[in-house]
Amino acid sequence: MKAIVFDLDGTLIDSAPDLHAAANRMLGDLGRPPLTLERVAGFVGNGVPTLVARCLEATGGPADDFDSALARFREHYARAPAQLTRPYAGVEPTLERLAASGVALGICTNKPPEFAVTILKELGLARFVGALVGGGTVPQLKPDPAPLLHCLDRLGADETSALYVGDSEIDGETAFRAKVPFALFSGGYLRESVDAFEPVYVFDHFDDLSDYVLQGVGRP
Repeated sequence: MKAIVFDLDGTLIDSAPDLHAAANRMLGDLGRPPLTLERVAGFVGNGVPTLVARCLEATGGPADDFDSALARFREHYARAPAQLTRPYAGVEPTLERLAASGVALGICTNKPPEFAVTILKELGLARFVGALVGGGTVPQLKPDPAPLLHCLDRLGADETSALYVGDSEIDGETAFRAKVPFALFSGGYLRESVDAFEPVYVFDHFDDLSDYVLQGVGRP
């Protein structure tokens, strides 16, 4: 296997607490009630504008000025994008092991790249990433296959020599449409079944993923 591309939110990192904090600050600015962490986590995955739109719909409907609401969210999130965010257990040693084996590692996320880069640096994970494609890097967002294919191209790989790792139906559809094998991390923000997208592997701890990739089997 030449390359592995990862989703970010809900796959490598649990970012919901910081997204939740920024969302509730935005809602407070607009005089709206706060949302629970679980509710906001359920809105993650389709990019920041969709996250903000869903928060507004859940608290009374669209804002009179959506662009202003979006700007408020971005401002709040930019102040502390990694204050509460943490990598999932086993992520760092797994990336270390995969990188040491010669596998090229990339990230394909709908999160704006400026936020993704800041978080990866603050969590000490940026050193593993050979290519990062975020929301806006190409015109399309996941589940369109273009971002994933662009990331693979930047890593010098293609769909025949790679694996995409994600936590949601969005990631499953992205991989399916790109014709890239898909591995599901079941400990993230999954909301719907991904069976239709035929994951080649399902795991709940990152040690299992490195075993699967490097040895061909998961940990018992």
